[in-house]
Amino acid sequence: MKILIVDDEPSICWAFSQVLQGEGWETLTAASAEEGLELAESERPDLVVLDIRLPGISGLDALPKFRALNAELPILVMTAHGTMDTAIEATRRGAYNYLTKPIHNADAIHQIRTALERRNLSREVAQLRRDLKSGGPPETMAGKSPVMQDVYKKIGAVAGAGSSVLILGESGSGKELVAKAIHGYSTRARGPFVALNCAALPEPLLESELYGHVKGAFTGAIRDKAGKAEAARGGTLFLDEIGEMPLSIQAKLLRFLEEKKFERVGSVETVEADVRILAATNLDLRTQIKKQLFREDLYYRLNVVSIELPPLRARKDDIPLLVAHFLSRTDNAVSGAAQTSAGISKDAMELIERFDWPGNVRELRNAIEHAVILARGAVIAPEHLPAHILQSLRGEEPLSGHTLADLIRARTIVALDQAEGKEEGNAYAEVVSDVEKVILDTTLKRVNGNQVKASSLLGIHRTTLRKKIDEFGL
Repeated sequence: MKILIVDDEPSICWAFSQVLQGEGWETLTAASAEEGLELAESERPDLVVLDIRLPGISGLDALPKFRALNAELPILVMTAHGTMDTAIEATRRGAYNYLTKPIHNADAIHQIRTALERRNLSREVAQLRRDLKSGGPPETMAGKSPVMQDVYKKIGAVAGAGSSVLILGESGSGKELVAKAIHGYSTRARGPFVALNCAALPEPLLESELYGHVKGAFTGAIRDKAGKAEAARGGTLFLDEIGEMPLSIQAKLLRFLEEKKFERVGSVETVEADVRILAATNLDLRTQIKKQLFREDLYYRLNVVSIELPPLRARKDDIPLLVAHFLSRTDNAVSGAAQTSAGISKDAMELIERFDWPGNVRELRNAIEHAVILARGAVIAPEHLPAHILQSLRGEEPLSGHTLADLIRARTIVALDQAEGKEEGNAYAEVVSDVEKVILDTTLKRVNGNQVKASSLLGIHRTTLRKKIDEFGL
């Protein structure tokens, strides 16, 4: 890191340079703002320490000129006691912070470290945003909503570290994509990214898949086999659905996290593997700990940093961007010119935006691919969307194997049971009322509340329809 010191007192420049060089930083010095600006343009320092009182252009007036050269350049201004108003004005003009003369070395070093760390983080986040905007990985993390911007910031912040990261979120929200992004922007990017779903295999096979086995370790082990941990050497091991991992394997994973050592199944020979562990789950691990289904020590070892992905229903403003993204991807993925999309209709997009997407981004992607195939080159219309989406939005949930007569019969039995203890029952009116309410509610949902259209479809007068709407509170 290169630091430029601008002060007209040579003794301060020399003393400050000695302190900073002792911390491993390279220093440049200038006796005036004009000289400092020339050095800033030619040498591109990572930080500037700028005195307020200078011959010629003052430090205060030079601030915007330094900022014009590099908007991301952190600037610490130096001010003497009694000139705090000037220092505050400097921060308003873009200075990162100020140091008070006489300079305290420890304070100065702390301020410089903090400024440089923030600058590096800003650069990583900016690069991540540029890559995401330009279509770089991760593919389905498109989104401009504030909650997704927070996710991008966290990815940028943790990517360069070597610590474990716990990625939280509902199924289909893109947890593996976050893991790939962290790997891709880390110093391990040239190494392998290896993923293992902890919920996909029974306990004996999961341990073998993770750590490998030796020949004869169990029935079917006809040769030595390396596990995912070895395959990920020098890179990243992503453990998906970590909350489903059996307790016996959790204990071995804790040791691997702490020592980067393990034994293959059936072997006593210790194997070392330098890998970074990223883990993901859609479960509440604290609840799993209370149920004694997850080790508390492993939780804290994995949860050095956590990133929580929002469900799609919490960022519906991102849906049009995701739809456009999936349409372009699907057009390239689906073979045949007749199976590419000409776009999506306003009505179809409105339905997509109204749906809550319990399967999150994965479900949206599958729905768009489904619609592209059914549209066969035409503009995607509501009827091209998956049936379960239309049924849900219209209040037409599938009957789960029961006929209408079965459902009415079951409701009638309940009403009759309730009426038996009374002098005079009202079972008939209750059942008819319930059926009538469902009919009206379903129809109004289908026509988006248009009473003229609803009365036409049902074959009843609008006055009757209004009366029923009021009666049932629809």
